[in-house]
Amino acid sequence: MEGLKNVNDNILRAFFRQTFISINCLPHLSEPVVNGLIETSLRGVDSHGIRLLPHYIKAALSGRINLDPRLAFKDLSITMASLDADHTFGITAATLAMNKAISMASQFGIGCTTVFNSTHFGAAAIFALMAARQDMLGLSFTNTDALVLPYGGKKPFLGTNPFCFAAPCEGEDPFCLDMSTSVITWNKLQLFRAIHKQLEPGWAADQVGKMCTDPHVAQALLPIGSYKGYNLGLVVEVLCSLLTNMPYGPHISRMFPLNGEKRQLGHFLMAIDVSKFQEISLFKQRMKQLLDELRSMAPAEGFDGVRVANDPEKEACLQRSVRGIPVSQEELKNFRELAQSLEIDVRDYPALFGEMK
Repeated sequence: MEGLKNVNDNILRAFFRQTFISINCLPHLSEPVVNGLIETSLRGVDSHGIRLLPHYIKAALSGRINLDPRLAFKDLSITMASLDADHTFGITAATLAMNKAISMASQFGIGCTTVFNSTHFGAAAIFALMAARQDMLGLSFTNTDALVLPYGGKKPFLGTNPFCFAAPCEGEDPFCLDMSTSVITWNKLQLFRAIHKQLEPGWAADQVGKMCTDPHVAQALLPIGSYKGYNLGLVVEVLCSLLTNMPYGPHISRMFPLNGEKRQLGHFLMAIDVSKFQEISLFKQRMKQLLDELRSMAPAEGFDGVRVANDPEKEACLQRSVRGIPVSQEELKNFRELAQSLEIDVRDYPALFGEMK
């Protein structure tokens, strides 16, 4: 594709690791971030993948992200725990929290972990898939800063507040639904601004809450499914803000502009051991049957076929694992500038920074 170059994920992984070494970040904090961003891009979710590396590095250098955290779990019961992330990388904190939830679920059938004093945790699928790949049901949620209009409102109040559910399946990667509770993400709106492309009706609104299609006029996002999506976002807010005693909605520090202000985000993660309900092999067989019956349905006019959540991501992962991850000119520019600021020699990474074919 014009304007893109495909880069092997291991090349990107090596460069990413070097950036964290350059800011004196210890591997136990950086590895979950490196793996999470690259896995997300391998799955084709470019908005939450490798493009976030410069932001995370700059956030650490600004003091927003703590590179020397005192990560502390508190056991609340045999199936519940909370984690004080001490303002470190959200991906790292949520990875630890999901591992804790999985451990509790393996013993007692279910595990729930909240995370507080956290930061942006990337794609919610990272964590739900951790559970599903261990034959459990995985759920992950996070709050975000106010970008979405409440139903009937003129000003943003809730965040995009994504949630994710994943379940194991026989013979293929897990079923995984990872979605925001807004129609589009703010990152997508910014992309449309950059290329001067009109938005679709129903995606965004202007400063007085009126629906608009001009991305330069848009100041807020609209919820999925009207009042239903708005209230779904509110459910995520309860799980991630109220249960964690973190700020909610407009009281959450914004992701941009980037400064040293702490985000104080909250996350909620859950793992459920399927084998406590039934034989895991039977469940996975029936999950496969369910998905394949949907996929085999005759498509409606204008469609090539019926798909289920995570099908596009599985296809992208197969392609990108062989061809490499597409890196845009803008991302290459940002990576090069990041390398220069950290005194990393780009000549050590010719496959990434060499001439674009």
